[in-house]
Amino acid sequence: MDTRWRVRLLPLAATPLILGGCTVPDQFRSRADPDAVTLWYWNRSIDPELFRQYERDHPGVRINDQVIGGDYASKLRTTLAGQTFIPDIVAFNDNIATYFRASGEFADLYELGAAEVQGQYLDWKWGAGVTADGKMMGFPMDTGPTALFYRTDLFEQAGLPSEPAEVAAQMSTWEDYFAAGQQLAAALPGVAMLDSGSEVYNTSLRQSADYYVNRDDVYIGNGESIRRSWDLAIQASQAGVVIPADTFTTDWSAAVTTGRLASFNNAVWMGAVLSDAAPETAGLWRVALPPGGAGNRGGSFLGITQASPKKELAFDIIRTIQSAAGQAQGFAELELYPSMPEALDLPILNQPQPFYGDQVTNEVFSAVAEQVPNFYYSPADDVIHPIFTDEVANVTLLGKDANRAWEDAQDRVRREVEHKMPFVRFESTGVF
Repeated sequence: MDTRWRVRLLPLAATPLILGGCTVPDQFRSRADPDAVTLWYWNRSIDPELFRQYERDHPGVRINDQVIGGDYASKLRTTLAGQTFIPDIVAFNDNIATYFRASGEFADLYELGAAEVQGQYLDWKWGAGVTADGKMMGFPMDTGPTALFYRTDLFEQAGLPSEPAEVAAQMSTWEDYFAAGQQLAAALPGVAMLDSGSEVYNTSLRQSADYYVNRDDVYIGNGESIRRSWDLAIQASQAGVVIPADTFTTDWSAAVTTGRLASFNNAVWMGAVLSDAAPETAGLWRVALPPGGAGNRGGSFLGITQASPKKELAFDIIRTIQSAAGQAQGFAELELYPSMPEALDLPILNQPQPFYGDQVTNEVFSAVAEQVPNFYYSPADDVIHPIFTDEVANVTLLGKDANRAWEDAQDRVRREVEHKMPFVRFESTGVF
């Protein structure tokens, strides 16, 4: 899941060793288990049966797979900083870029043969695990293509189309989607088209190739891309088409259960949250191509530490468990959406789903996954993003003046980034 947008992770500034890019010679490091390949991941990010299958296929190999609870990112950073009990393989969430400044702590997977399989993976997903200077730190795992989830009965009652292709055609832009939301609100008082302005901001942002800082470490968070997502969030709130109710709250669950929420835009993994929250609405939901274009929210990677003396074996393990067969198993057991086009075409992903009226929803999600733009996520973005989402909430929930909030966001970004991420340059921004 896309935890980066919901939980503020500890900044890398908390671990000076990592920020400084320094490394400790291998002979001074302690390893967690010298007789096995040790792998760290979090619960439900990998199907552990994949490790057992690898061991069966490779007698003599032992994988010490450890599910790390609590604040995974903080524990990983602390372990790297302390240089003790370092695992061979580590999982990264989609905030992998926060580790790019510590690239010296990780192996370059290109040097281990990653280029041989690069063409088998979605291009944008592969690129997200590569640093600005071309080092491959993260091997693709799952993805989170976005879509429009909607209630057919509520759409029909409001005089809106209910078939996925027709919905996508009428609501291809955010503005068209908001207009449909106003029609729905007029026809069905008390029912909202979407959940919150914050989710509009998050989803529309992830449809862009440009985030807050570019590959040259220049701040562009006052530019057209961010302003577009900002304005859309404000527009949704002002149009009266939101509840509002942020996801992962009891208000959101109540809204989908009682029929007060007609649709929302989010990643493929949100389907599990929806079906758990409102099982009695089974058969009423469908998914369509999202307004505004293809985007991605969430997804993970695997990397190999420099401390590992078994890098070649570690890479073979990664490549095997993230093969098309491995990704298909991850989807079957844990609903982890693949990053390989070959896996997207497998029968297990293309079955009718009763919760969605027997729609083959993968026809939508795979089309989105293939069209996500190549983007660059900076190590500084985890510091910057919460500032903007805070100010979006101040406007949409608390009524703060939008222009004042935008200016406050820019001011706060500069203060915090100059303190926590001094490598970012504020050049020719026209704001400061």
